[in-house]
Amino acid sequence: MPDLSLDPHVHLSGRSEVLAALREGVEQLTDSRQWERWLSFRRRFHHYSFHNQLLILRQFPEASQVAGYRSWQLLGRQVRRGERGVAIIAPVALRHPEAGEAERLRDLDLPVLTYRIARVFDVSQTEGRELPAPVGEMPVGAPPQVLERLLAMVPGLGFTVEFNELRAGRRGDCSHALRRIRVDQRLGPGPKVKTLSHELAHAILHGPDFTGSRELAELEAESVAYVVCQQLGLDSSAYSFGYVASWAGSGPGAARQISRSAGRILRAAAEITGDRDDGLRLAPPLLAAAG
Repeated sequence: MPDLSLDPHVHLSGRSEVLAALREGVEQLTDSRQWERWLSFRRRFHHYSFHNQLLILRQFPEASQVAGYRSWQLLGRQVRRGERGVAIIAPVALRHPEAGEAERLRDLDLPVLTYRIARVFDVSQTEGRELPAPVGEMPVGAPPQVLERLLAMVPGLGFTVEFNELRAGRRGDCSHALRRIRVDQRLGPGPKVKTLSHELAHAILHGPDFTGSRELAELEAESVAYVVCQQLGLDSSAYSFGYVASWAGSGPGAARQISRSAGRILRAAAEITGDRDDGLRLAPPLLAAAG
């Protein structure tokens, strides 16, 4: 099985090395197990973009909380001498890209901007003042309460939800023509949350303008449901993502398609959970102080 992580002794220095490592990481996501590994890892870094999540995962898979050198100092901690920073990309002012760079960026579905390399460090690479306990990403209730929260956001999408006994083993479905989502009423509270999350993803992502395949739509919807259930603290162990390469293909087109779908998945999950800032930035606020 391909491994998203790099040799821990590899130090990415220039833009070309970082973009090459990023592209290799994206292409390895055609393995469904690595796709699930990214989906699980992104929970720790949901305020970072897909590309920076992948760069952190490749260089420091054990990372739990990262920030720039000066940001750690502001928090009363100091990066230990000799520690190597994790390379991420941060956009800067427009300029004329170097020869070949524009094509590499387009292959990753990144805007053709200048990207500087910023360095962040994991908390395990620092010492100093004890950090406060992290505040939960959102209050988590039992599945019935979570279900009510999800149902409350459906009217804002212009859809209704019905609970019926569905046939042919269906757990749920989504009709854009009828602006209706259906969920099998015989499901337990947890499966109802998962199914509703899946169908909400279809409502958000796969309207009449969607031109992708059915396989792509199902993988995106299942991935959104996985992210939502993780964010809500619900069990996500029973998910399956098929073979990503079946719709992504290979070569530059695959990297572009995977990057585009990953961005769509993170945006849809953020809309469902109410965390509109989830994965939309190339860099979090702390990056401004990255040293």
